Parts: sequence; structure tokens; C-alpha cells
Amino acid sequence: MFYGITDIATFLAGTIFIVLLPGPNSLYVMAVASRWGVPAGYRGAFGIFLGDTVLMVLSATGAASALRANPTLFLVLKYAGALYLAWLGIGLLRSAWAMWRARGGDADGVQPEVDASRPFRTALLISLMNPKAILFFVSFFIQFVDASYSHPVLSFFILGAIVQFCSALYLSILIFGGARLAMQFRRRRRFSAVATGGVGGLFISFGAKLANATLS
Repeated sequence: MFYGITDIATFLAGTIFIVLLPGPNSLYVMAVASRWGVPAGYRGAFGIFLGDTVLMVLSATGAASALRANPTLFLVLKYAGALYLAWLGIGLLRSAWAMWRARGGDADGVQPEVDASRPFRTALLISLMNPKAILFFVSFFIQFVDASYSHPVLSFFILGAIVQFCSALYLSILIFGGARLAMQFRRRRRFSAVATGGVGGLFISFGAKLANATLS
């Protein structure tokens, strides 16, 4: 046992697997970086870091037990999150349609101006309503802390640091990869429209997945 963590190797392997699974968090950050560059991508990433931190704290303070004891609360949160993800997806589909119909070769003319704080706020909400993150932190995360350990806060801190390190590394790869796509998006309007529409469709599917999620 390592500082109250029952099986850190299994936790690390599980965390890497979960982080690498496609989800709304990573997809949104890559999409932001591909349209507005690396700084905007990192603003979105910081929103995800904060959202994940909130979920970790809720997990450590017994939110999983509260949700299990109050199924109505879980349903409200679940469907609110599903509707929000679907709303984002529909917005992206509308943006893709506008780009597809736009005249000329430059797609930037139909892309909205980005507010410096918008990627952060949007990513924060996506993180807090992400089905993968919710189920990970309230079900998987807490299983690796020994209840008899005298300093459980330290255990949760170490687990949280591992999650955030893996997430930061992965999101950085996506941000710089997305930024490299930005030039192609600017040059090829219809390619940008198809990519944006695909992301919108995935967000709608994430919303459907969250609507069907269960808290085991």
C-alpha cells in the first residue's frame, strides 16, 4: 500500500485507459485548438482541469454515496448534462451547415469571434457533465483509497495528481495536433465544415450516452 492507495499500478493503468478513451472533454479541446489556436486550447484545458478537480473533491467528500442515496438528483444532473451536450452538438452542426453554404474559400468568415473566456467556461461545464468523468470519479476513483488510512486527504491528492498529469499530457498532444489542423481548416472550407459537423454529431452521441448512463 502506498500512502493509503491500495493498488497504485492498477489505478495508473486504469487512468491512462480512461483518459485515452474519446470523450467530450478531449474532443472539445482539440476542436478549440484547431479553430482558434494553442492559447484557446489551453484555456479550454484549464476549464477541464478545474471541472475534474471539482469532481474529485465531490468524490472524496462522499458525493457518490449522496447520488446513490438520491436517484432523483442523479437523474436531474444526468439529463441536464445530456441536454447541454446535445445543445453544443446542434450548435456545431448549424455552424458546419453555415460553413458549407458560405461563398468563397475562406471559412473564417462564418466562424464566430471567440471570447477569451468562453473556451474555459464551456470546457468547465462539459467537464462537470461529462459521463466518463462523472462515472470515473464517483465510482472508480474512490475504490483505491484505504478507508482505514489515517490521512485519506493525502491519498486523494496523490490520485488526483496522477489523473491531472495524465490528462495534461494527453490534452497537450491534442492541442498541438489540433493547431496543426487549423491551417487546413482555413484553406479548405468544406473540409472544415465536415469536420465541425462530425464533432457536432459526436457531441449529440455523448449526450445520448449520458442520458443512458447508470451509477453503479
